Amino acid sequence: MVVAFWVLIAGLLAGVAPTLESVEDNASANLPPAASDSMKARDLVRAQVPDQDTTPAIIVVRDEGADAAASTQQAVIRITSALSESTRPDQVASVISTVTAPEAAAELVSRDRSAQLVIVPMTGSPSDESFQNAVDEVRSLASDRAGPTEVAVTGPAGIATDTVKVFSGGDKVLLLATVLLVLVILLAIYRSPLMALVPLVAVGVAMRVAETVGALLADAGLITVSSQTASIMTVLLFGVGTDYALIITARYREALLDEPDRARAIQTAVRRTAESVLASASTIVLAMFALLVAASPALRGFGPYLALGVAVMALVAFTLIPALVLLLGKGVFWPGGVDKAAKRGRGAGVWHRVAALVAKAPVRVASAVVALLVVLSAGLLGYQESFNTLSGFRTATESERGQHLIQEEFGPGEIAPSTVIVRSRDDLRSSPAPAGIAAGIAGAGHVSRVGEHPRYGGNGTTVFYDVVLDLDPYSSEALDAIAPLQEAARAAADAAGVRDATVLIGGETAQNADIRSALDRDTTLIALLVLAIVAAVLVLLLRSILAPLYLVATLILSFLATLGATTFFTVTVLGDEGIGNRVTAYIFIFLVALGVDYNIFIMSRFTQELRTQPPAKAITAALTRTGGVVSSAGLILAATFAVLMTQPIRELFQFGFAMAFGILLDTFLIRPLLVPAIVRLLGDRALWPTRPGIPRTPATPAADPSAPRVPEAGSGYLLRAFTWIAVIEACTWAGLLVGMYVKYVPATTELGVRIFGTLHGAAFVVYVLLTVLVAIRLKWRLGRTTILALLAAVPPFMTIAFEVWARRTGRLPERVVAADPTAAP
Repeated sequence: MVVAFWVLIAGLLAGVAPTLESVEDNASANLPPAASDSMKARDLVRAQVPDQDTTPAIIVVRDEGADAAASTQQAVIRITSALSESTRPDQVASVISTVTAPEAAAELVSRDRSAQLVIVPMTGSPSDESFQNAVDEVRSLASDRAGPTEVAVTGPAGIATDTVKVFSGGDKVLLLATVLLVLVILLAIYRSPLMALVPLVAVGVAMRVAETVGALLADAGLITVSSQTASIMTVLLFGVGTDYALIITARYREALLDEPDRARAIQTAVRRTAESVLASASTIVLAMFALLVAASPALRGFGPYLALGVAVMALVAFTLIPALVLLLGKGVFWPGGVDKAAKRGRGAGVWHRVAALVAKAPVRVASAVVALLVVLSAGLLGYQESFNTLSGFRTATESERGQHLIQEEFGPGEIAPSTVIVRSRDDLRSSPAPAGIAAGIAGAGHVSRVGEHPRYGGNGTTVFYDVVLDLDPYSSEALDAIAPLQEAARAAADAAGVRDATVLIGGETAQNADIRSALDRDTTLIALLVLAIVAAVLVLLLRSILAPLYLVATLILSFLATLGATTFFTVTVLGDEGIGNRVTAYIFIFLVALGVDYNIFIMSRFTQELRTQPPAKAITAALTRTGGVVSSAGLILAATFAVLMTQPIRELFQFGFAMAFGILLDTFLIRPLLVPAIVRLLGDRALWPTRPGIPRTPATPAADPSAPRVPEAGSGYLLRAFTWIAVIEACTWAGLLVGMYVKYVPATTELGVRIFGTLHGAAFVVYVLLTVLVAIRLKWRLGRTTILALLAAVPPFMTIAFEVWARRTGRLPERVVAADPTAAP
């Protein structure tokens, strides 16, 4: 029934959901927050300047022969003619060249006249296949008509098309490489083909369900999914899914030593791993949801889809994996057999030696590991970030070649000019102020030139200046120059007598500057929130205050060492322009959320062993029993993330290397050496304020597992109290939802809704933590209370869906600036 359920769900969802590729949004992920100045500037340009709803392709034509100027001019004439004919692609709106706009020759022709630019505004969305095909046609026409002269198509249209091609070429390679790699490792671990296939089948089902549900949510506008998110989801589910399968099946092999009945053995395995696996999955899911506090779309849209995938994977692990193992019977261990598989559950000899080393010299072991982590962290001395998308492609593209040509012939800033916008209360078209403002902008630092002919908005109150910097527009220096440029323009407007002037700057450089500011703020906030989430989960799991502190400290050390090693390898050794601007945040979130898993697995086993052994022997037993399976899980997780290094994108390569390196650090240094050494040094205080009880001995045997369970003292009262809490929670949220629907009016302020959302989200998180706490206290024997708790979780999510619906239907007003960029200040 379980297997049939999952197969049916996967099949039904696949039949009704759109393809994930059709709902991917790669544009918004590379934009700054909607409230940033650069986005306000973009909206103003689109609203008040004609023909700004187009995406320009820039054709670079260059000749290096003896008569370069004449040869280039003839090529431009032929290209302009071809793109002006009726047979041109429908998306070509117009052509701007020295043929159609001779007055713009100063901006379209290089100083030595050997190179020229042809601007081709194109209509449509760059994410549409028809748009990309049109760009390919433009490239074909330009190449055919250019003759012997060198030609390349770049600009926003060319860059967008090349980005799609780069991503689409790596998806199939990524999936195939991940499957083959995981299969080989699982065969080496299990030594049984059927057991190796069980995790792969489970991951395949979870991935299919997560992708279809994610596609439905993205199609409804509830979440966003980008190509990078989809790639990371693939390796994340393979890594996490096989980890959970290894943990459950390892405890199954152990259980078979004492319980020959396979059904009871798998029940025992699931029961004994439920706490640690649920804590692991909860940590990842909550860490992903923590991204919702981010202002930058690149981070905020990243979390919900991945949280969905991990939640589905946890459900599949607890249900489908045990069902498949039971259905396959004894054949699941073929050809070695059940006995050999059960004996491997006792732990390999190497982990006995590692445990002995930690027990013998915990101070030296801890000191050596910490010293190594500090040395690796020294690589951060070369840390710098990159905001250049094209330099991040690890494959040659025509748009990158075109940008290099523009930089060589026209100067570094010409590839991405900025737009300075000055808004006034008065009509400036007949005023001398615009000329004075232009002079002030030209005198600002790092300004190469200002366009000769400023453009005016529809009512003349807004002036647009094209400004070219003398810097690479994607460099950190250029990003730093945006704020001084804005101040210089504001000072020039004041000096020219413009009353109450509003100054905005748009363009690639300004957008990247706003992205950098948002990412700096978001990274700090998310880091603190994720650490708080991890600490809270560890407190609930271990019932300790001290243990979460030193475990979180090891995670921070691991992150610094990983980022240092990644910086040294990719920037210093490989020569990357810098670390991708979002990579640092991704590394921290995933490394902390996934790295804590291995600490959870060993410390959870440590608390279980404390029931029968003193702390020193308990940590040794935990290390030897979990050593093989956790190391295997870490190796698989690291290998799956390493597959990202096959992708032709810098961000994915760096992220894949960092995750593989960091997980190996956690798996083979921090978890088996540093954490056990700290526990040994702390002794009875390792789980303070909890103190280990008197170990159970043969004289005080454990209760017969087949005997009827007797609730712990106070459990009955706790169950009844929690039942009423669940009922009250459900009724409260249901009533609140009805009240919102009845009383919702367009006058509701966005701030009020955000405050309400924050309060109801915080209340829901507290409720979830209370649920987990009670579940742990009652050892997951909740019965009807579990159902009530799940029902109580429905209304909060419905309020979120209601808010989304209100925004989409216009009942919730958007920001005034975003809604009406043409309004006068």
